[in-house]
Amino acid sequence: MSFDLVFFGGTGDLTWRKLMPALFQAWRHGKLPAGGRILAVARDERSDAEYRDFIKDRFVEVESAKRPSDEEFGRFAQLLHYRRMDLSLPEHYAGLKDWIETRGADTVVLFLATSPHLFPQIVEQLGTVGLNGPNVRVVLEKPLGHDLASAQEINRVVRASFREDQALRIDHYLGKAAVQNLMALRFGNALFEPLWRRESIANIQITIAESIGVGTRGDFYDRTGALRDMVQNHALQLLTMIAMEPPSRNDADAIRDEKLKVLRSLRPFTEESVARDVVRGQYRGGNCAGNPAVGYLEEVKVPAGSQTETFVALRTEVQNWRWAGVPFYLRTGKRLAARDAQIVVNFRPTPHSIFPGLNQPNKLVIKLQPEDGLELHLLAAKGSGSSDSLAPVFLDLDFDKAFAENRVGGYERLLLDAIAGKLNLFVRSDEQEQAWRWVEPILNAWKNDTTGPRPYAAGTWGPAAASALVARDGFAWAEEQ
Repeated sequence: MSFDLVFFGGTGDLTWRKLMPALFQAWRHGKLPAGGRILAVARDERSDAEYRDFIKDRFVEVESAKRPSDEEFGRFAQLLHYRRMDLSLPEHYAGLKDWIETRGADTVVLFLATSPHLFPQIVEQLGTVGLNGPNVRVVLEKPLGHDLASAQEINRVVRASFREDQALRIDHYLGKAAVQNLMALRFGNALFEPLWRRESIANIQITIAESIGVGTRGDFYDRTGALRDMVQNHALQLLTMIAMEPPSRNDADAIRDEKLKVLRSLRPFTEESVARDVVRGQYRGGNCAGNPAVGYLEEVKVPAGSQTETFVALRTEVQNWRWAGVPFYLRTGKRLAARDAQIVVNFRPTPHSIFPGLNQPNKLVIKLQPEDGLELHLLAAKGSGSSDSLAPVFLDLDFDKAFAENRVGGYERLLLDAIAGKLNLFVRSDEQEQAWRWVEPILNAWKNDTTGPRPYAAGTWGPAAASALVARDGFAWAEEQ
């Protein structure tokens, strides 16, 4: 199958830091379809050769195992092309269309790796010149909008030029192997389904923690914040995958229908419940991995006195028969104690303990980063042949080791699916808008809250109020158990 993959924003961080390394890995693994061309468009004047050198120089920042040799890059680079475009000029879109139609590829994927405020302009111009035929797909990178109204406006513009099945809203967390395995874990095995409900599960915790600060992205981050950057998309997508009902079939719309039902079942926030069930924080100076770290307000390009949150923890519930009364805790932040993303399913304790000593409930840990895998925590008798007391043990499945020959990174999987037209791992517009609809009352409540975010020291797990949020229900975060 021949394809043309076009990156708008072809010299930007996302393209060279994430997308090009992912495409190289797909090519190295023999998974990239033959007969493809990769075109980067940006405002600078460059030749194909100069762009290839630009990408090659930036591969030094990729982890060593994923860097190409000179010989490998030489062959991969033959797929790479460059075209100068001013995104405001209609004639440049017409020129792009001519470049694409000269060869007539089976599939054309247009990836918008630009600032989201450019999406409407780009999409309108693509529609105007006719770059929206049945073999064309447009990929929209998050964040999709700043609030519900802006997200709806982007979707309105997209729908005016592209069908829903041509618009792929990407969330790279859905490409992670552990997230994909949630479907297999729940619906491909009989083991967990009888337990996957309120009678057996005490609480579910979703953590997306980063040890790094905002770096050089202070101006972007200050306009965004942790709620928009991570909760509205990544964390809520993970929640829908863990809480959804079994779809009728393994088909994109059947899966996304069930995810939408979860989003619609989330308990809505009020100004009072935001004050009770949401904690926002902002990091101050501290110590991360043995190194001093400055506070958020001392970061480059962060305005003085900024009230932008770098940490969010919240409590919610899915109001349906399966999950009624089960708290879901979501937590994300910058400059936390470790880089760690995981889902922890805490099961209820046994109804009656006959063993003295430790009676720690079972839990299932779904690890997303830095490694992908599953841990099932159980209790076993300590010592040889003794059942006097119990000790915690766990069964560990490391996906990197178990499936070493078939490992595919998140962006690699999503790019291959975009080329193939597989929509299961992309977000539908009604899902995206419902997520904004649920998050927006929190944003509105914060506008009226003059206290601002709670401070926490860099290198910790956030404000103490986040621990109190969980402790109020008699639980603790995973690292505190």
